[in-house]
Amino acid sequence: MSKRDRMIRGELYDASDPALAARRLEVQRILRCYNELDDDAQPFRDEILRGLLASVGSGSLVQSGFRCEYGFNIELGSRVFMNYECVILDVCPVRIGDRCQFGPGCHIYTPTHPLDPDTRAEGPEAGKPVTIENDVWLAGRVTVNPGVTIGRGTTVGAGSVVTRDLPARVFAAGNPARVIREL
Repeated sequence: MSKRDRMIRGELYDASDPALAARRLEVQRILRCYNELDDDAQPFRDEILRGLLASVGSGSLVQSGFRCEYGFNIELGSRVFMNYECVILDVCPVRIGDRCQFGPGCHIYTPTHPLDPDTRAEGPEAGKPVTIENDVWLAGRVTVNPGVTIGRGTTVGAGSVVTRDLPARVFAAGNPARVIREL
């Protein structure tokens, strides 16, 4: 099994693998071009994004400052809006449903590292997928941790850190994010 396959499956893998390192470098170059284009070049920006990510639904818009590691693990539904400076670390699949909105500076993380310091020092890492269901709104600077699912129609308040799954149709906020009320 390749390092890429191990990575996507969430197993321990070596991130310094030459094929993975080459892909990260390629993605950095693609995103440099993407992020430097003006808004009036949106059709070209859309084309770049569709070539980079696993899938991009119709009407989705990702503003400048977007960063990711691999791209091939990211699925965007239709009419997704990501404001400026969003980051997705996609060593495992990230599935974002339809009509989701992301405030500026939202971060989604899938990578994890061994808790044991001796094992961690050897360099392996792993990951856990993230799922954001339809109609979710993440306000500015929300961080979503590895392995989290956010239920349909949920809103997460600005600056929150989502460390556990959130159910559908709730407002959650805080660090760690907790359900404040049902919607």
